Amino acid sequence: MGFHRKENMRVQPEKSRRRYLFDKKTHFKYLRLMKTLNSSLRYESSDPAQFKLHCLEYAEEFGVKAALAAFNLKRSTLYLWRKTYLDSRKKLVSLVPRSTRPHTTRQMEVDWRLVDFIRAVRKEYGNEGSHIIKPFLDEYAKKLGIATVSYSTIEKVIRRRKLTFERRIKSRRKVAIKPLRTRKSPRVSSPGYIEIDTIEIRLNKHKYYFVSIIDIFTRFAYVELLSTKSAKETKKALERFRGIYSHTIIAVQTDNGSEFFKEFHEYLETEQIKHIFIYPNSPKLNGVVERFNRTIQEEFINRSRDFGYNNERFNTKLASYLNWYNCHRPHSSLGYQSPMQFIQASVQ
Repeated sequence: MGFHRKENMRVQPEKSRRRYLFDKKTHFKYLRLMKTLNSSLRYESSDPAQFKLHCLEYAEEFGVKAALAAFNLKRSTLYLWRKTYLDSRKKLVSLVPRSTRPHTTRQMEVDWRLVDFIRAVRKEYGNEGSHIIKPFLDEYAKKLGIATVSYSTIEKVIRRRKLTFERRIKSRRKVAIKPLRTRKSPRVSSPGYIEIDTIEIRLNKHKYYFVSIIDIFTRFAYVELLSTKSAKETKKALERFRGIYSHTIIAVQTDNGSEFFKEFHEYLETEQIKHIFIYPNSPKLNGVVERFNRTIQEEFINRSRDFGYNNERFNTKLASYLNWYNCHRPHSSLGYQSPMQFIQASVQ
């Protein structure tokens, strides 16, 4: 394939210009050129090898300058394609683009102790993300006297080393999670506004109930496995929450479940605590506690091997998880502080 130049044909006399811009022969060559160009451009996005071949054929027939102008190519590029094509004895496969990735690439280096720490946190607390892991990792790196790593590096370590563990324990049980029933939580500027809800979980043909209690301002939370779903048991859980809660409860917001009437409601009236019911069929008014329900299930309940089999040991581990949740776990809504850190900062 040798490139050559095409000389322009002379223009026909004036009498023929009514029908042809050029003489007849050049006119049909021009039509063929336009057809070839139009056909060539179809390959640009779908088949690079075919596109390169058409560029070479175009240059062969109409000249190098015409091809460079028509396809917006560099002369060196066109000649490189031609050399590659001819060296392969005109095999189309030689024009297929090859990877430009270098044979050796720089590898990300992270201290193995930091990798082990990330693995341990995600395995223990349920595949936490980089924003939860980073504060603990920084503290650990400081103790070791080594440099910590960025959020993006943590995410790369998780992805490349496949540090994603079981989201829930595979067993015979079936977990039934209540649908979200809340629209938006009230906006408050101080502690004392509490949301309460219950979680129903089915396991081996039995129903288990948890009561969740959370302060929507500080996110300080408490969860308890109930012996029965009743107003009396819910009232006892609230009393135990008040024993560890450092602020005065101003109001309690619940849905219209039976466990929030009778003894529970009477207890709030006796303690002069305002009891607010959300409207029936108006979900998302208990948004904070509903989100907490999802978190506690994903990070602890659904991953526990003791739940439903050894509830005494389960309750011990639940208390340990709640201590971590309230005292150490960063919360994005609190500026990545734990509830206790947020409370202490608010007091100061």
